[in-house]
Amino acid sequence: MKALTANDLRTGDTVFWSQGRWVEQFADAEIFEADAAADGALAQAETQMTLVVAPYLFDVQETPEGWAPVAYRERVRALGPTNHPQHGKQAEGANLAALTADAARARSTGRLSLIKRH
Repeated sequence: MKALTANDLRTGDTVFWSQGRWVEQFADAEIFEADAAADGALAQAETQMTLVVAPYLFDVQETPEGWAPVAYRERVRALGPTNHPQHGKQAEGANLAALTADAARARSTGRLSLIKRH
């Protein structure tokens, strides 16, 4: 399973692909089951270089709380800045339970606690 991300060219914010458009919240991202569908979305995203920069696919996993990126880096990008829980997407209602859950399967398990809200 994969999702597609990039950075908004105007603001630098992390954005996610959903049904042919870019959305700000990972919870709204389209999850691709088939490689062909993911590759097709990436090809379409790469034609939108006036809107976004550096689009790429990343692995996601289903947790009891919802979908979440596998890699620590992508979890941080989905949450927003790590300086304080009241800043960024995490303050705007990002699905914290899914993004901070299932630490045992995250690639960087030792650092995952940094993004958990206490």
